[in-house]
Amino acid sequence: MSIQAHVNQVKEHIAAAALAAGRSPEEITLCAATKVQSDDAIREAIAAGVPVCGENRVQELTAHLSADAYRGAQVHFIGHLQTNKVKQVVGRVALIHSVDSEHLLRAIDGQAAKLGITQDILLEVNIAGEASKGGCTPEQARELAALSQALEHVRLCGLMAIPPISQAPGANRPFFAKMRQLFVDIKEKMGDNQSDMICLSMGMSEDYPDAIAEGATLVRVGTAIFGPRPPLHRA
Repeated sequence: MSIQAHVNQVKEHIAAAALAAGRSPEEITLCAATKVQSDDAIREAIAAGVPVCGENRVQELTAHLSADAYRGAQVHFIGHLQTNKVKQVVGRVALIHSVDSEHLLRAIDGQAAKLGITQDILLEVNIAGEASKGGCTPEQARELAALSQALEHVRLCGLMAIPPISQAPGANRPFFAKMRQLFVDIKEKMGDNQSDMICLSMGMSEDYPDAIAEGATLVRVGTAIFGPRPPLHRA
């Protein structure tokens, strides 16, 4: 199948999952996870109707931006972000999904201040407590959300999670449900900033229908759009 056919199929599945959950398909944003994809593959996905591209690595983000590969789509940074690479990302993407520490949050705020902008962010939560994954604990997410309100150059727009690899249909629904409740709990405490909390980023190729059923507003889909991921070529 072509990328166009894959995108059409994913959109159909998103719509079906949303309707089954009593939601409007328009509530869910499709983000194409473009890790190790070529400029041409990214352009093809955008031409097929993908509204958002999510990049995992700063090096690839910079290269694709230089090639103008993301033209016609919004760009998000969805991978782990080291503080020493914040300068290469802040102000160049619409949304950073992976803020998981006070150090990183303050670094993003500081760089955004230098640029005279407000950077939109999500807090990444390690909802399953996996030692092999990044992300903060739910309690740390509450603390970071409170801190974000005191910082002038970041805007907290929601939460992101990468639960365990789904071993069976429905296996991750409990984690998605916990994320939805955490999202609601944090939003309730955001005071005047409640209206900024609009994004719950969760669900990937193997489990995005379940994530939608539990309240996801953005799903990050790679393999289901591009096919099996090509090998990663390191510089």
